[in-house]
Amino acid sequence: MKTPKDYIIFPLDFENIDQARSYVKLLHEKVGMFKVGLELFIAEGPSIVDMIKNESDVDIFLDLKLHDIPATVAKAVKSVSNLGVKFLTVHCGESKKMLKQAVEAADNKVEILGVTVLTSVASNDIEESGFKKEYHSDVKQLVLKRAGMAKECGCPGIVCSGQETPALKKEFGDGLKLITPGIRPSWSSKDDQKRIVTPAEAIKNGSDYLVIGRPIRSANDPIKAAEKVAEEIAEI
Repeated sequence: MKTPKDYIIFPLDFENIDQARSYVKLLHEKVGMFKVGLELFIAEGPSIVDMIKNESDVDIFLDLKLHDIPATVAKAVKSVSNLGVKFLTVHCGESKKMLKQAVEAADNKVEILGVTVLTSVASNDIEESGFKKEYHSDVKQLVLKRAGMAKECGCPGIVCSGQETPALKKEFGDGLKLITPGIRPSWSSKDDQKRIVTPAEAIKNGSDYLVIGRPIRSANDPIKAAEKVAEEIAEI
C-alpha cells in the first residue's frame, strides 16, 4: 500500500555525486523516489544511478526530457532501459513517432513519462513561442492535447502541473500516472515556478507523485521538512 512518503519525489539537483550522496543518505527513508536531472547525469553519467542503488532501496526517476529525432531518442531510451530506473522523461513537443519509438525501445524495463508543458512556462511564454490562441489563452488545452498524444503512444504517465490534474483525471481517469512538479508548501517560497500548487492541493486534484525539491533541500532541517510534507499528504 502506498504511504504518504511514497508520493514524494526528491530531485537531486546537485553539481556532483558527493553532494547528491549526502542527500540520498539523509532522505532515503523520508521520500519515495529520487530524481536525477540533466545537470547531475551529464556530470556523473550512469554512476549516479549506481550510487543511489548502493545507498538506498528507493526508486529512481531519470529526468532527461529527451527530445530529438525518433531514432536517436529510441537508442537513448534503450540505453537507459538497462540502468534499472523506474521513470524516464521524453518531451511531448515532437511527433507521435518519437513517443511511440521511445515506448517500444523501453521494452517495459522503464516507464516513459511524457512531458506536457513545463511548470516554469506561463501563457505569455506559449504565445511568444507561436502557438495558436486556443493553447496560449488556456494552457490546460495544450496539456490535455499532449497528454492525449502520450497516452495514445503508450506512455503510462505524464509530467504536468497540479493545476491541470483535475481536467486530466476527468479526461483520462486512472489511465495515466500524473507526476507533478512545481509543488510548493504554503510555508515555502514560489521562486521561479509559475503554475504551482501545494502538496494537499495536488493530491486532491489527482496527482500520483509530487516532485518537491527546494522546500526540502533549502530547509534548515531537510528531514523535518520532508516529514512535514508527508504529514500534509497523510491528512488528505
